[in-house]
Amino acid sequence: MVSTQIWILVIAFSVPMIISPGPGNTMLAAAGGRFGVKGTVPFWLGFELANFVWCLAYGFGLSRLLDQAPSAAHALKWAGIAYTLYLAYGFVKPSKPGEHADLPELTITDGFLSVSLNPKIHSMIFVLFSQCLRSDLALAQQVLQISAVFTVLCIACHFPWIYGGQIIFKRFSDPKAMRVQGYLFGACMAAVAVFVAVST
Repeated sequence: MVSTQIWILVIAFSVPMIISPGPGNTMLAAAGGRFGVKGTVPFWLGFELANFVWCLAYGFGLSRLLDQAPSAAHALKWAGIAYTLYLAYGFVKPSKPGEHADLPELTITDGFLSVSLNPKIHSMIFVLFSQCLRSDLALAQQVLQISAVFTVLCIACHFPWIYGGQIIFKRFSDPKAMRVQGYLFGACMAAVAVFVAVST
């Protein structure tokens, strides 16, 4: 069983990292603003599923493999930038003549890829497991418990971002306002890509 001291460390490290502004929360707020909480659920589900999967991967030893292949982190960074720009384009691309300017729905796959291609999240999970795993306890038990708790913390900390986006933008629903929202959210996504490019 993971000790109380380790749980305090997991929570004290994770909550500020998860809830603070960053690329992932910007995407969640933008999705909440455009689709509302209910419409964002598929994206959110994929987002949290990816967090859980990557926790398992790092907990069971992916960090050791990445230490031996530093170019993988560089490739991940640029793949993430490219995918984020793709999502940004989805928000601002013009519709076909005579077609209503609806923004594309974000899917479970979009959420999963948004996390999987975000170097900040990989760094966070890597540090979490490097600090919290203990050699005197069963590895599988620790990894499963820490991964589950981290994912629950993610769900709790990400909800305010999604709900906040919905509250701020729900009043603007006419076609012109929706188009402006598309450009605004696309600009937010592009800003995320630039942030990742210059900060890592």
